[in-house]
Amino acid sequence: MTEPYRNILKSAAIEASAPCRIDMGGTLDIKTFHLPLRRMSPCTINAAIRLRTRVRISSWHEGRITITSKGFDSVTLASDALSFSGPLGLMLAIADYFGVGGVHIEIESASPPRSALGGSSAAAVALVAAFSHLFEKTGTKPLTRRQIVMTAHAIEESVAGVPCGLQDQLAAAYGGVNVWYWKDALSPGGFDRKALVPKAGYRDFARHILIAYSGAPHESKDINGRWVQQFIAGNTRELWKTITVHSQRFADAIRSRQYRLAGDIMNLETATRRQMTPDVLNAAGERLVQAAQSHNCGARFTGAGGGGCIWAIGDTNDIDRLRDDWREKIAEIPEGCLLDTDIDSDGLMVTSL
Repeated sequence: MTEPYRNILKSAAIEASAPCRIDMGGTLDIKTFHLPLRRMSPCTINAAIRLRTRVRISSWHEGRITITSKGFDSVTLASDALSFSGPLGLMLAIADYFGVGGVHIEIESASPPRSALGGSSAAAVALVAAFSHLFEKTGTKPLTRRQIVMTAHAIEESVAGVPCGLQDQLAAAYGGVNVWYWKDALSPGGFDRKALVPKAGYRDFARHILIAYSGAPHESKDINGRWVQQFIAGNTRELWKTITVHSQRFADAIRSRQYRLAGDIMNLETATRRQMTPDVLNAAGERLVQAAQSHNCGARFTGAGGGGCIWAIGDTNDIDRLRDDWREKIAEIPEGCLLDTDIDSDGLMVTSL
């Protein structure tokens, strides 16, 4: 017998979207780090940017699931024999979690593939929300925004097979410019959210930042994995305490609109991470970071680096000069480009089509 949700999808597809993010103090959102450091109030800062990942679910052949996503080979599998490996494995794991079959999942991202902007987590949040909305139409109680975040994160961590942070899902769900304080294991959700920039200040904040795609995709698992193993072995504990302090000071600088100071702190944080993993910046990223520093701006990789994007922050006059410099350098990089810096205030959005 056809499941009720398939009849719903035959009459109307469901679309959900969520923004990507830039960040500072990432990795501290992984429990491996923030639980031992909890007495220092570790935090991660991120800004949701108006590069949204859209997910659409519609009716498909019964007993089959197909996924299409620009930049990846399409996948079609029997819904009772799904593989979670490969670049679309997370999406298949989410479909399996909800026990669906006969659906077509389409993913479209405004960010470059594997750009270290949290696009896969944004897609996961959007897909969990889309399925929650679908089952709400069958009488099931919908997931709250927080529950969507925690569900997407739990599934992603289980599929990745390594500890994963929470900041990507939070930025995707809530939008805005926020600092996230990581709490102890007994706190509900494990985080507190504090807005750093009010909505009325988003346009001004966007004038103080730049984002560039370095032309090379990132491989975060390798660098994240090394950071985790170094920390567990006790070899880098003091460096991560330093990163924790840098993150707190960066949040304070943004809150007080001291953007050159924020840039100085960002450069210190980037240098500290490069002590542990010099290859966190690829050759293109190295040139972009050096250019930013020469213009009195701060710069760092997004996510776990090793490719992907570089973002910069500073006073508007310095950022304007850096923009021209970055344009010249990006022009020499195949696939490299400057990206939109507009801040996304909406976060997760779901609609029936």
